Amino acid sequence: MGVVERDKVIDGSTVREGDALVGIASSGCHSNGYSLIRQILEQAEASKALDFFGEYPELNTSLAGALLAPTRIYVKPLLNLLRDFTVNGMVHITGGGFAGNVPRILPKGVRARIDVDSWPRPPIFGVLQRHGEIADGEMLRVFNCGIGMVLVVPREQVDDIQQRLHSLGERSYRIGEIERKAPEDPPLLLGPLAAPGAPSASRVR
Repeated sequence: MGVVERDKVIDGSTVREGDALVGIASSGCHSNGYSLIRQILEQAEASKALDFFGEYPELNTSLAGALLAPTRIYVKPLLNLLRDFTVNGMVHITGGGFAGNVPRILPKGVRARIDVDSWPRPPIFGVLQRHGEIADGEMLRVFNCGIGMVLVVPREQVDDIQQRLHSLGERSYRIGEIERKAPEDPPLLLGPLAAPGAPSASRVR
């Protein structure tokens, strides 16, 4: 629980066309998508396709270690940013992935366009996708895929914000922008998808 002054509330109402989206790196699955993860593990255990406790060179740890990585908490770096920069919106990428979280902070008349190739996807998501034979769209719907927090900020402040985040030990990426939205348009466009031959954008309503 906490208290915030009314004029300091960040509810997305000031998000504007032309704003940039800055994604802050996650530390792993962040306690989301574990129903699907358990299903993948159960199937892999039956076929002996995965070694839960063996070392995975691509993970630099065991599969168990990667799946139990603590959730990254962003409170301190965000409070630091808010002292000196304008943040028009912020959203955790939790249950529901990008589609279930980003649209809820957008005011009428705008949409978010996110380039899912603009940041490196942590290896744990590749392992899960490969063994679960999960489509890219489903990965983005269920998991954070490497981005734990998205900030909507004025584009002229992006470089300074990213430099500040770097100085605070956070990895960040410019992952998209806010566009004007017609009434019939979806509130979120994701693309290009990583899989060869996949559509260039996923329309999420």
